[in-house]
Amino acid sequence: MQTVFPPPAQDESSSVLSRNYRILWRWHFYAGLFVMPFLMVLAITGSIYVFKPQIESALYGDKLFVAASAQARLGYDKLLSIAATALPADAKASSIAVSQDPRRSTEAVFRLASGDSSSVYLNPYTGQVLGTLSVEHRLLKQVRQIHRDLLLGRWGGWLMELAACWTLIMLGTGIALWWPRKQFSVWGTLLPRLSLSGRAIWRELHLVVGVWVSIGALFFIMSGLPWSSFWGKNFQAVVTWASSTPAQAVKSEHVHHTDKMSAPMKMQDLPLANVAWAVGATTVPMSQDSPQQSLSIDQVVAIAARSGMQTYQLALPGKSSDVFTAAYAPGAGEFVRSDLDRQRTLHIDQYSGKIMKDLRFTDYSAVSKLVTLGVALHMGEYFGLANQLICAAISLALLAMTLTGFVMWWQRRPQHSVGAPKRVLQPPPSIRRWKSYMAILGVLFPLMGVSMLAVWLGDTLFFRNRA
Repeated sequence: MQTVFPPPAQDESSSVLSRNYRILWRWHFYAGLFVMPFLMVLAITGSIYVFKPQIESALYGDKLFVAASAQARLGYDKLLSIAATALPADAKASSIAVSQDPRRSTEAVFRLASGDSSSVYLNPYTGQVLGTLSVEHRLLKQVRQIHRDLLLGRWGGWLMELAACWTLIMLGTGIALWWPRKQFSVWGTLLPRLSLSGRAIWRELHLVVGVWVSIGALFFIMSGLPWSSFWGKNFQAVVTWASSTPAQAVKSEHVHHTDKMSAPMKMQDLPLANVAWAVGATTVPMSQDSPQQSLSIDQVVAIAARSGMQTYQLALPGKSSDVFTAAYAPGAGEFVRSDLDRQRTLHIDQYSGKIMKDLRFTDYSAVSKLVTLGVALHMGEYFGLANQLICAAISLALLAMTLTGFVMWWQRRPQHSVGAPKRVLQPPPSIRRWKSYMAILGVLFPLMGVSMLAVWLGDTLFFRNRA
């Protein structure tokens, strides 16, 4: 979003007010120049992904749903063996969905030799294979990955995180530029004057609508950053470490003798479609040494049922030291609502059936609960369709802000020039306050801090003598 504001009406090129205004305008311009393409991607993909339940039901309804029946369901072991016949012989089962919904099919996920995963959908009453879908290449998975990292992996994730952080600067400087400096008026400040025309109406819409939508934009950024590639990963690790207790650490130290030297597995490493943020960085315990045969899936399902879990995804052990993990995390599969207090993770020894660790929403720290609520609202999962519509409206309004900013810039830019606001060679003392704000942001978000230093150095070196 490249906001281009004209200088104050009075020509005070040497005044403190004017210089302060031009400096804020310059930072707002450069922040918008960088953020605009990424913000457009975030807005479009976010508006699509928020309606994931409806879209997937429309696209894959014949695989996701079956006719409810009074007939007894087949056992999960039987269903998994049937699902295996729909894929190459070297496919390895990694998880299966357990559900009490009489209309849901059973989804079994297999890891293929290529490294990708494939879901097989079955009628739980008859065992009929309803079809298969790629886990990585289905539409909404691709939309989500574009939203998170542009399908570029770690570097794409860092770029999107930088864009989100620079949006904070764009919002802060934008509000400062909007802030009334003369007598307050509702029209032109809180409501746009639609009688204007030309570039003036674009500026008015950008100013007024931008201020209103900034509240939603700020929420989106702060609720999305915990999932980011650099800051989010480290923040999650710190919160998980701070939330753990010595008793919990001892309880989870069941290490198989062949894996003592290997790094402990984290919840986010398990083959699950979605893992609750609060438990993503927690350590997965290991099954104890045992000469016994591994439990069947049906036995594990019965153990989870006795513990009160009825609907969840069950990650299957891939090695002799692994455990069964039953996880209820809204947003995965049929879990389309964030029933926060129902989030739960159960780790079960694959030989004895002993519950190694039981993590519930009540066990989350205050920070983890707040992040969980923010994520649920961010993804439109907390209060149904109304939540989805609000999220989509905010996303589309942000898209409109980028478009109006682009139009304003295009209309005023000189030929063969970027059209950036001119650099102020003698910043007023009042700008120190803004520098301190940006320094705080740079410390809180190190990746952003490094980029701000790079921008400042570039601006200083290349525009030293340009007023």
